[in-house]
Amino acid sequence: MNSAPAPDSPRASQSPVPSGIQGDLELELLGLANALYNLGTTVINDSTKERDKPGGGKQVGMRVNDVVGHLATIDDMSRHIQTMIPMQVLNDIDNARNPMQLTKDRLERAATENQFMNGKIAAIESYRHYLNEALCQSFPELREHLHVPIKEEQGSS
Repeated sequence: MNSAPAPDSPRASQSPVPSGIQGDLELELLGLANALYNLGTTVINDSTKERDKPGGGKQVGMRVNDVVGHLATIDDMSRHIQTMIPMQVLNDIDNARNPMQLTKDRLERAATENQFMNGKIAAIESYRHYLNEALCQSFPELREHLHVPIKEEQGSS
């Protein structure tokens, strides 16, 4: 019977693992996250009353070796991967900023800037339209060189 993982424990990805070296790396990173989680729980248990129980205590060294093993494997895998991660992303993670929230914020900012630029483009197109109309009225011989909408040309003939 499978039980749901604890909310604070590493859990399986909701999407399928990619194939190839990136999939292997993702699985290794998941293993590292799990090893770090296990190390944390072992340290907590070791520093509480459970360290006096038989079979308990001094498993921290084994957990640390597990973490180091995962890190060594990831370091070996990094030589075969060409993917570059922007330094800002790593700094944000180091500063405990949620990557999902940062992605959401950046997407919202990009959408806002996109709307702003679309407004500028619409304003320039409107200005161009009115300028072309005024030029065609003042200088009819320029009509063939200016872009004037078809309905404008039909209305003036």
